[in-house]
Amino acid sequence: MGRLSYNRQVLPNGMVVLTERMPAVKSAAIGMWVRVGSRDEAGEVAGISHFIEHMLFKGTRRRSAQDIAMAIDAVGGTLDAFTSRETTCFYAKVLGEHLPLAIDILADTFLHSNLDPKDIERERDVVLQEIKMVEDTPDDLVHDLFAEAIWSDHPVARPILGRKETVRAFTQDDVRSHMDRFYRPNRTVVVAAGDLEHERLVDLVAQAFNGFEGRSVYADLPPPSCTATVRVEERDTAQLHMCLGMDGLPHAHKDRYALYLLNAMLGGSMSSRLFQEIREKRGLAYSIYSYQASYRDCGLLVVYAGTNPDSSGQVVDLIRTECARLRNQPIDPGDLQRAKDQLKGSLLLGLEGTSSRMTRLAKTEIYFEGTYSLDDIIAGIDSVSSDQFESLTRRILRDEAFAITTIGPVAQAALLS
Repeated sequence: MGRLSYNRQVLPNGMVVLTERMPAVKSAAIGMWVRVGSRDEAGEVAGISHFIEHMLFKGTRRRSAQDIAMAIDAVGGTLDAFTSRETTCFYAKVLGEHLPLAIDILADTFLHSNLDPKDIERERDVVLQEIKMVEDTPDDLVHDLFAEAIWSDHPVARPILGRKETVRAFTQDDVRSHMDRFYRPNRTVVVAAGDLEHERLVDLVAQAFNGFEGRSVYADLPPPSCTATVRVEERDTAQLHMCLGMDGLPHAHKDRYALYLLNAMLGGSMSSRLFQEIREKRGLAYSIYSYQASYRDCGLLVVYAGTNPDSSGQVVDLIRTECARLRNQPIDPGDLQRAKDQLKGSLLLGLEGTSSRMTRLAKTEIYFEGTYSLDDIIAGIDSVSSDQFESLTRRILRDEAFAITTIGPVAQAALLS
């Protein structure tokens, strides 16, 4: 790897601390990342990682929920959290001079949350409303349904929010048991980027987490298998929402840069093939895009489209046609270079903020057990050859690999005609 712009230290308890100093900024973003997400949950407590994300800001031994909010607001900062299929992150953004406060609050909520049964009852209702909101938003829901369809009954297919029946059943013991199992130093990474000094930040984290000990031992299941299936959720909606996709690549796969370029070229921007062909030339969709989702042992390449139900068959045919062109025709060197330039520009523009820098550091630590410099990533993009790109398209964009999920007023036959 090339020269790195970050510092990394492992504390005696096993926690990893990563920092990147950005001299030109006055703010700092700091995140506490736990390597646990919805795929790590037992079926009977599906959604509990996301539920814990909500619970940790509801009060500690030292601070009420209002105290937490007022303390971070008083310095103009923000405090938030999110859950994914494989991680849970609690993070703050403050001026660099207020990092000690942010670390103290994050550690306090992480280690000393009350998890009061009354708060659990109140937050249960909040999460149930969040689930209902997704159910009422078909352009969000279709992605969850697609994951369930293509990955079948594997835990990685479950919705991150959980299901109503599991959320209704959570107890304080369930929450504490899940945290005792996974919220351990060897699964926790503290990452900060911005106006900071590495040694000072490490000292603050070590003090705040003094006494945090133990190890999480967890045996993962085998990776999921993708099933080329059609799932239709019939609803009386004005648009048909569809996801069409197939098996992708894990985060650390050697061909990941070729997949980034494939996604960019297929539907990752306004100049992509699908956007130009389906929206600009034919006006068949307002929203049409592709994305690649990668995890520790699996991944997906997915196209989303929102279209008139009467046009659904035509849109599916056009998506398949563009995929077949990428699979069967030699890639034009100019097109490949444009995709590389676009990807590099997007990467660099996206990393101008402290929060995005913090997130990049965390994900490369979690998925690569080390961090690639920006020079390394750019070199990886530039190194993709036409042969490597074409080999990947033949492997990924196979006709028999496509799975389709739809929400809207359309019969299954219309999609396959």
